[in-house]
Amino acid sequence: MFIGKTALITGSTSGIGLGIARTLAAQGANVILHGLGDPAEIERLRAGMAADHGVEVRHDGADVGRRDAIEAMMDRALGEFGVVDLLVNNAGIQHVAPVDEFPVERWEAILAVNLSAAFHTTRLALPAMMRHGFGRIVNVASAHALVASPFKAAYVASKHGLAGFTKSVALEVAQVGITVNALCPGYVLTPLVERQIPDTARARGLTPEEVVRDVLLAAQPTKKFVTVEQVAALAAFLCSEEAASITGAVLPVDGGWTAQ
Repeated sequence: MFIGKTALITGSTSGIGLGIARTLAAQGANVILHGLGDPAEIERLRAGMAADHGVEVRHDGADVGRRDAIEAMMDRALGEFGVVDLLVNNAGIQHVAPVDEFPVERWEAILAVNLSAAFHTTRLALPAMMRHGFGRIVNVASAHALVASPFKAAYVASKHGLAGFTKSVALEVAQVGITVNALCPGYVLTPLVERQIPDTARARGLTPEEVVRDVLLAAQPTKKFVTVEQVAALAAFLCSEEAASITGAVLPVDGGWTAQ
C-alpha cells in the first residue's frame, strides 16, 4: 500500500509509535524510527524491521523538546528521502501534579514535546508534501484531547491544543492532497502503563487487578485496554488513499470513554 512512501513516526522506539511504525513498514513504507532507548535494542528493532519487510529503516534520536533538534532531524529525513510522505506525531510526555504545585519546567517540557514538536515537524514536512501533491499527517493525541482529568493540566492542555492544531492545518491543506487527522486513544497497555501498575497499587493499597479495573479502566465502558494494534491499524488507514476524504477529524479510540 505504501511502497515508495517514507514515514516518520516520532516516539516510535516503543509502545504505540513502534506499533504504527511496524504496521506502515509491513505495508511497504520506508520508516524513520525516532526516540530514546538502549542503542543496541534500537538497532535490533531497526535491523529486524528492515529485514522483515524489505524496506529502508533509519533511526533518529533527536530531542523533540528542542526546535533546533527537530529542524536537524527533518533536514536529515528530507535530505535522504526527499519527502516525508507520512508524518505521525506520536511523541509525548506526562507529569501529574496539582496546578498550583505544577513544576514550571515540566509544564514547558510537556507543551514543547506534546504540542510544539508537532507544529515544527508539520511546518517542515509540508513544503515537500505540497510539491508531491500528497501527504498524510496523523497526530496521536489522547482521550484527554476531548475530556479532562484533574492534576494533568499540562497534558490535557497540550492534547486539546493538538486537536485544534489538527483541525486548523487540515483546513489549510485540504485542496492539495494532504490530510491531517488526530487519534485519541484511551488507556493502552504499553510498557509505560504496565510499569505504573505496581507503583499505583502500592500507593493506593490496591491489588494490581484492582488498579487495572478501578483506576485505569474505570472510565472505559468496555473495561478493556485499547491495543497498540488497534491504534496502529487506524493510523495506517488514515494514511491510505481510501481515507483521502477524512481530514480534520479527531477520532476517539477509547472503548467508549468520551461517549459518556
